[in-house]
Amino acid sequence: MQADVQELIDAALELPPEARGAIASRLLDSLQDEEVDADVEAAWDAEIARRVSELDSGQVKTIPWSEARQQILRDE
Repeated sequence: MQADVQELIDAALELPPEARGAIASRLLDSLQDEEVDADVEAAWDAEIARRVSELDSGQVKTIPWSEARQQILRDE
């Protein structure tokens, strides 16, 4: 990795979480294709709506990130 890239990463990692999140979001957005597949977009919209409905109805419950992370690491 180039030294200037590593310096940029090191500097970014020293920022507060909100700033790191904003940078990560912008970088991810920059990687997206220009073309959007309407069928895929519609499928994601439907999936998001289904999941929100499950949360709103109480059909599913959320858990804290710390607990989810422990479960993920335990299952590896």
